[in-house]
Amino acid sequence: MKRRDFLQMAALAAPALTISGQLFAAPPGSPRFLLVFLRGGYDCANVVIPYSSSYYYESRPNIAVAKPTGPDATDGAVALDANWALTPVLRTSIAPLYKSRQALFIPFAGTEDLSRSHFETQDSIELGQPLQGSHDLRSGFLSRLAGVVNGADPIAFTDSMPVSFRGDRDIPNISLKGVGKPVFDTRQASILSDMYAGHPLQPKVIDGLELRQEVGRALEMEMKEASRDAISPKGFELEARRIGRLMRDQYRIGFVDIGGWDTHVNEGAAQGALANNIESLGRGLAALSQELGGEWRNTVVAVVSEFGRTFRENGNKGTDHGHGSVHWLLGGSINGGRIAGEQARVDKTSLFQDRDYPVLNEYRAVLGGLFGTLWGLSSDQVQRVFPGSTPVNLQLA
Repeated sequence: MKRRDFLQMAALAAPALTISGQLFAAPPGSPRFLLVFLRGGYDCANVVIPYSSSYYYESRPNIAVAKPTGPDATDGAVALDANWALTPVLRTSIAPLYKSRQALFIPFAGTEDLSRSHFETQDSIELGQPLQGSHDLRSGFLSRLAGVVNGADPIAFTDSMPVSFRGDRDIPNISLKGVGKPVFDTRQASILSDMYAGHPLQPKVIDGLELRQEVGRALEMEMKEASRDAISPKGFELEARRIGRLMRDQYRIGFVDIGGWDTHVNEGAAQGALANNIESLGRGLAALSQELGGEWRNTVVAVVSEFGRTFRENGNKGTDHGHGSVHWLLGGSINGGRIAGEQARVDKTSLFQDRDYPVLNEYRAVLGGLFGTLWGLSSDQVQRVFPGSTPVNLQLA
């Protein structure tokens, strides 16, 4: 194991170093940003539902989510405005945040990439570079953002470093889902300790190794007690609470990805595979907001996916790879409770290539405008994060 790899892994211990009084917390009131990436292309039209469109119900005879049935009804979608509604599984998690103006949705959002390939589109989004011309595969947009925000502490809650954090910075990455085995065995701990023998950092390294073992054992016990599963509501809620604690206590720019959104077969409507995943996501995000406490007002969470799905259902009662999507934005001080960005009527004539939502709100422009507002970035700084983009100010925060 290289020293750089160890430093990345050992960084997890930093937020928990209250045991030895070594916690270096982010200043209260510092802006925080978390990107939640739904890998697989989630079917946004069955989550943020265009219920005023008769074409939606014509196109999805088996999987359409029923219209809102009234303000106090517990079945059917939850009306957001005269045109859009939320899937009912978000009634108790995201709908209250929307009502309190702490959540908003941006339909017709995404990238101009047309490959409809999971891997190509995911990489394209995470790099955050212009589609035309050469690409620097070693530079992701969150790494560049961390480089222009003074004093930002970034972290990836992933098994390996995501493309969005590629760069010259040493950024910690750790998956909080990989619980169930020791962080280091005795042999590995001995090797790492010997690497720093006689070095001024040796006491901190030993302290960090011991603490990581303690944290690993505690998380393992917690997982067993809750029978945690990556896609169950309780499992995601537990993970989100851990992320919330780390973001609250130290880190200011974060990334987490969640899989399981490629719904080609038997997607379901208000119930089923997609609804189960969305319920887990919603409960986790609500738990995240609670765990952040007072720092929730200084936090912005963006939920994105590489693309949406085909507007019409397929022959297997599912949906296929599409184009435009719906992005979510949540936070204690955002200008929420609304549908944001450029809009279009949802009918056959507005579909892109007669199959998908169009992209009217390009993600680099939207996030560039958000970052500029959130951290007071100059135009030059925004260009360093998203070169060649034209940021738009949707008054998101």
